[in-house]
Amino acid sequence: MKYLQRSLCISVLALALSLSASVPAFAADRPKASPKKRLPKPPAMSIAPRSGLMQDADLPGQAVYQILLAEVALQRGDPELASKAYADLALRTRDPKVLERTIEVAAQMRRFDLATDMARLWLDVEPESKDAQQMLTSVMIQSNQLDQLAPNLVRMLETDKDALPQNLLGLNRMFARNPDRQAVFRLIDRVCQSFANIPEAHYAVSMAAGSAGVYERALAEIQRAIELRPDWEMAALLEAQLLSRESPAKAIGFMQDFVTAHPQARDLQLNLARVLVSEKRYAEARVHFDQLLKDYPDKPEIAFSVALLAFQQNDLPFAESLLKKLLSSEVPDKTPFNYYLGQIAEEGKRNDEALAYYAKVGAGEQFFPARVRSAHLLADQGQLDAGRKLLSDVKSATPEEQVQWAIAEAALLREAKQPQAAFELLDQHLAKEPEQADLLYETALLAEKLDRIDLLESRLRKLIELHPDNAQAFNALGYSYAERNLRLPEAQTLIETALKLKPDDSFILDSMGWVLYRRGDLPGALARLEEAYAKRDDPEIAAHLGEVLWALGRKDDAQRTWQDAQKKYPANEAVADTIKKFVP
Repeated sequence: MKYLQRSLCISVLALALSLSASVPAFAADRPKASPKKRLPKPPAMSIAPRSGLMQDADLPGQAVYQILLAEVALQRGDPELASKAYADLALRTRDPKVLERTIEVAAQMRRFDLATDMARLWLDVEPESKDAQQMLTSVMIQSNQLDQLAPNLVRMLETDKDALPQNLLGLNRMFARNPDRQAVFRLIDRVCQSFANIPEAHYAVSMAAGSAGVYERALAEIQRAIELRPDWEMAALLEAQLLSRESPAKAIGFMQDFVTAHPQARDLQLNLARVLVSEKRYAEARVHFDQLLKDYPDKPEIAFSVALLAFQQNDLPFAESLLKKLLSSEVPDKTPFNYYLGQIAEEGKRNDEALAYYAKVGAGEQFFPARVRSAHLLADQGQLDAGRKLLSDVKSATPEEQVQWAIAEAALLREAKQPQAAFELLDQHLAKEPEQADLLYETALLAEKLDRIDLLESRLRKLIELHPDNAQAFNALGYSYAERNLRLPEAQTLIETALKLKPDDSFILDSMGWVLYRRGDLPGALARLEEAYAKRDDPEIAAHLGEVLWALGRKDDAQRTWQDAQKKYPANEAVADTIKKFVP
């Protein structure tokens, strides 16, 4: 019997050794993260084999055998046996390396009770071990034991006073994946109470409170951080972000005061300028951007922001000079510079130059509009086939992208007065994807141009059936009836539905004004069309508004509206046709 047991042990040991030889060897000691930089992220648990354990000369033969047995169990998919073997060995030896391995295996099995016990035992064995503290923290985070974690985190933070500020800033990153933001806030709040005189502690609490939706507390904490460190730009950025939730004007006022007191706060001043742009306070934004450009002429992100603002303000020569300078910078991705330079050249009727810039636009969000603009430029030069080829030759990664390229090509054909070819192109794609929403909508609009009202109606109704929240489908069908003076009560109902779905859409407001005009409600029509025109300076809305003004006897106002629109959009047919209709 003893011989049989001995033979069995030898066989298992031989098998263990052969298996362990076939897997990667691991160093006995884990590389230590530098606590001087930030609070270390709790280590990810791994159950890869640890040959370092088996090479430890201090472990007796039976212990080595038990480690081999556990690793073989892991290789064979039996983590339960492995965790029992390691737990037994850890309790008997109290060896730190064995304890660490036991914690890893237990955590992978989600035996967090065992992992927690082993981590606490490791700390009993080595009370000053940072690895043990990190391991316990990791286990408690994974098992969501946040209510019990505060003392351990405080102990970890206190062990390295020099790195304490940076480690406090790293607290929120440790819990970035935890969905219970309220629990994370409570934990960080408890931890940071021990460091009330350190501004980074208040910053950490503010971040956690903001993430948990406790904005008043978040604002109070970040204000306390700035009281402790008045020139702290990072804290000022967070306060501005929190204030903007309440009022953009408050955020702007705060940033202006901070920049005045701390002129070197470049990031905050840049953020201020961008917020001013978003609030359409362009002149104020330009002052800050120009100052930043003067102070930091070699910062590409500042030069690009100034160029975009100049572009938006139609200061095209200045924008162009900055963008050309950026082309010679060391910024690796020059796609945005080429894209906007292409638009500036296009605006200046330098079409060949614009095409050259657009050709250099690489993959990304600007690739599609650059190709589409290039195609239209080629078509305008009489090279319709070249423009179509530019769009059709694109290798799209997804069916959705293929549809968008086809729609862009159809738009090219439509502008070239070839609606039948545009319809046939999209109809081929629709045959492959009969429920694709964009194709149903676009082919319906093309069917209207071909006077195929049956197709217009059937496709828009199918689109409404598939997507009852598609406001544009309701609007298009209702407007088509109103334009033809057909089924006006139904047309108004359809447009009312669209307006409920998108109450601020200027084109839907225009449709409502037009159907009211068709039904004889001139005051109602005027109110809707004036509202639509105030939202969007569009030539077709101007044409409708002028016609209603004319019907109301306000002929001078009508002609003034048409003339203004014609000056801005001289090629628009709707305005030209309406003027011919009423002013011979």
